[in-house]
Amino acid sequence: MNQISQTTPTTIHQDGEVTPRFAVLRARWHAELVDRAVDGFAARMAERGIPADAIDVIDLPGAFEIPLEAKRIAEAGRHVAVIAVGFVVDGGIYRHDFVARAVIEGLMRVQLDTGMPVFSVVLTPHHFHEHDVHQAFFTGHMTTKGHEAAEACLTTPAVRDRLGDHATRPDATRPDATRADAA
Repeated sequence: MNQISQTTPTTIHQDGEVTPRFAVLRARWHAELVDRAVDGFAARMAERGIPADAIDVIDLPGAFEIPLEAKRIAEAGRHVAVIAVGFVVDGGIYRHDFVARAVIEGLMRVQLDTGMPVFSVVLTPHHFHEHDVHQAFFTGHMTTKGHEAAEACLTTPAVRDRLGDHATRPDATRPDATRADAA
């Protein structure tokens, strides 16, 4: 996979092939739906040449625990990205709003603090009931979200490589910075 630089955390196989490593943090609430996203992620990665043994799936009790583990994984430096997967539903009380917000804000903080890409497949449906129609819809939806996370994992390193150190220079983010600073 030539989109991943050789300086990233990788697995070197017996045949000399170098594969980047990915960490998937999987909440176990609504496991039947969460697992569809993980399966979709792994399937798309396999289609793109990333073997299953390059994906470490770590089970967590719920979505709330994901940001802390994402931070630990990012700081350890053994993976190129973290993929967070969870399904936070409205159980009839407002608590799900707090959980979902805390998880997403925590994941963003991990990403900004560590520089490691963190991809969220933590979904909070507006209304979810465990009947056949919703189960069928969200089974497909979670699979699609897993595919999308895989594509993002494979695309982001190429974007970062293309930007290189230019992303940290003011003139790279503001085309008018050079003119304004010179005036």
